[in-house]
Amino acid sequence: MSKALSKAKGFKKSKSGTYLSIATTAFGAVSVAKQAKKARSEHDTLRLIDAAVSAAAIVTGLAILYRELKRLGDDDVLLG
Repeated sequence: MSKALSKAKGFKKSKSGTYLSIATTAFGAVSVAKQAKKARSEHDTLRLIDAAVSAAAIVTGLAILYRELKRLGDDDVLLG
């Protein structure tokens, strides 16, 4: 395994990496919200279902990342 890849994997498991993952996942919610709004205005049920499934995936991903932060023992006041 290369040194750069090893560092990248280490960052991914760090608090900073987890916060970055939360931010990028939350940013994806903006796209899903736009998709849902457009689907509603066009009465496109299939795209609306797709947006709902995507939103569920985002919520699940955020929950997993939150659990990872708790596992890392974050001292942030917001996490309790």
